[in-house]
Amino acid sequence: MPRFKDALTKSGTNIIAEIKYSSPSHGPFACKLSPEDIGKVYRDHGAAAISVLTEEPRFNGKLEYLRKVAEIDDCPPLLRKDFIRTRDQVKEAADHGASAYLLIVRDLSPGLLKDLLLYGEDRNLEPLVEIHDAFELEAAMDQGTRLIGVNNRDLRTFEVKLDTCFQIAKLLEKEKVYTLVAESGIKERSVILELQDAGFSGFLIGSVFMDAKDPGKKLLELRGEA
Repeated sequence: MPRFKDALTKSGTNIIAEIKYSSPSHGPFACKLSPEDIGKVYRDHGAAAISVLTEEPRFNGKLEYLRKVAEIDDCPPLLRKDFIRTRDQVKEAADHGASAYLLIVRDLSPGLLKDLLLYGEDRNLEPLVEIHDAFELEAAMDQGTRLIGVNNRDLRTFEVKLDTCFQIAKLLEKEKVYTLVAESGIKERSVILELQDAGFSGFLIGSVFMDAKDPGKKLLELRGEA
């Protein structure tokens, strides 16, 4: 399995296609495919990586979904997406086949963020550090992280503003050491092209696929291959 960050820095449109069956802001999604079957659809239609929601109460996720997707042939790099707050959760990610794990700056003290970054590094996992504003960006940069996810969704209100990504990109326009991933609210190819011009190389997208009649066709469309 290739490295997560490497998959996001290739030429073209690098989409992290997400597997999730429900969300607090949406409710249940239309897709009824098994995790391994939707994983195969994503793989076959050019996803750079796959994100698997493992949080159960709000997203109907399960840790076992991660292992099931990891077992498909030629699986792209896997991201464990959850509200990770403990070392045990990081270890679970590694044990179930993930090559990367999500850390949300808003949920973690600076000390805990640092600890979970180092703990994952020791297990050859790559952290995707999620931020929403300039304050959280500074906290992520203080820890030396180079892979930053910018969430357009405010987790307190669930409001989505695409301008969030563009505002953060402006703060980093002179910094060339960061790999930026845009998260939430991305539904159109035109938006992806604008974000690429702003400096983003990865795009974490889930809802639009999980509600699509043909997730593979939608993935090709957003990649510019349809």
